[in-house]
Amino acid sequence: MGSDEGADAVLKVDDINLTDWEFWRSPHDHRQEAFKALREHPQLVLFEEPDVTFVPQGPGYYAVTRHADLLEASRRPQDFCSGKGATSIWDMPGDLHEYFGSMISMDDPRHAKIRRIVSRAFSPRMIQRFQDQVETVAAEIIDRVTAGEGTGDFVADIAARLPLKIICDMMGIAPEHYQTVFDSTNIILAGNDSEFIPSDDPEQMGLALLGAGETLKGLVEELGRQRRVAPTDDLTSALVNANIDGESLTDQELGSFFILLVVAGNETTRNAIAHGLDLFTRHPDQRALLTEDFEARMPGAVEEIVRYVSPVIWMRRTATRDTMLNEHEIKEGDKLLLYYWSANRDESVFTDPERFDILRDPNPHVGFGGPGPHFCLGAHLARREITVVFRELFRRTPGIRATGEPDRLESSFLNGIKRLPYTF
Repeated sequence: MGSDEGADAVLKVDDINLTDWEFWRSPHDHRQEAFKALREHPQLVLFEEPDVTFVPQGPGYYAVTRHADLLEASRRPQDFCSGKGATSIWDMPGDLHEYFGSMISMDDPRHAKIRRIVSRAFSPRMIQRFQDQVETVAAEIIDRVTAGEGTGDFVADIAARLPLKIICDMMGIAPEHYQTVFDSTNIILAGNDSEFIPSDDPEQMGLALLGAGETLKGLVEELGRQRRVAPTDDLTSALVNANIDGESLTDQELGSFFILLVVAGNETTRNAIAHGLDLFTRHPDQRALLTEDFEARMPGAVEEIVRYVSPVIWMRRTATRDTMLNEHEIKEGDKLLLYYWSANRDESVFTDPERFDILRDPNPHVGFGGPGPHFCLGAHLARREITVVFRELFRRTPGIRATGEPDRLESSFLNGIKRLPYTF
């Protein structure tokens, strides 16, 4: 690593280690200072890969921290591919890649095939039905909350319930399997959090991930077999019976897509909602602005929550050839981690980026991914869920607020909240 040449940075780049778990346990201000130093550094900085026992240690990864560099890499999937792995720094062994090698870790033409089939299954009628269902589910959840004692864990009571039920209902997963789906997604996105995964034993960690993937894949494959024989009006039926130009989803592709859907659509939306209550509690002026004219200001508030929180902190790309990324020299095989969290705080793009401002305009955040083929397929539904839950909360429980610090997930990949105490 080189020395820090940023004019205002307090931290030296040599002192930053994004691979060290201690970095991700450090306070928000320390991490923000580190990413600021990396953005100001003239070259991309190379970090060592994590040392895990079940795969050989790789050559390292470059941290892509500037907004402009992240956009450029996202726009050039032919040069910076996802097919070598998008959600892990190390190259996954075949058995793990089989379960987690969903669309997010594919390149064209296979990525285009899967996305085409999936997009066709999301018909306008189906999308409208599930958008309408968000209203019903949110009302039911808040009915339960208002009938309670007025205190609890916001994640368990509200933030986790809405996206989980919407996605399970969308796929046709029966209510008795909700907890299984919830527990499995927690394991898959556990990061280094020992509450969900035995992080001190890499072999057990791999087995836990594999077991969670097998559970989800088995659940949806069995459902798929039923829906091929007796189709209903759910998304699983649409997916397994879709045939576009002679192409349909295999069981493996269906299982991997379901894992992506429940992981990306459940965990990220739930974290955006949980962070949202925490932010509105910390910034009562922004909450007052929102409630003055909710319908006009909530679209901007959703975008600002997603920018500020960046539920997914990074995704990986791999260089397919020797090339340039803006002024950075890249060699074939180089790994790049696109740090959305950092790009969303780039001072050259966002004025006073540490300020939570629901009126921020423009707000070209990359919280749903950068431009290109991997922009979040569920962004529209996520926006809808965040909007509806806060509309219902602020209308029916106007005094709701967080009453303590969030219990944060120990992860470098997901900006997660495990628990958040609240009262109304």
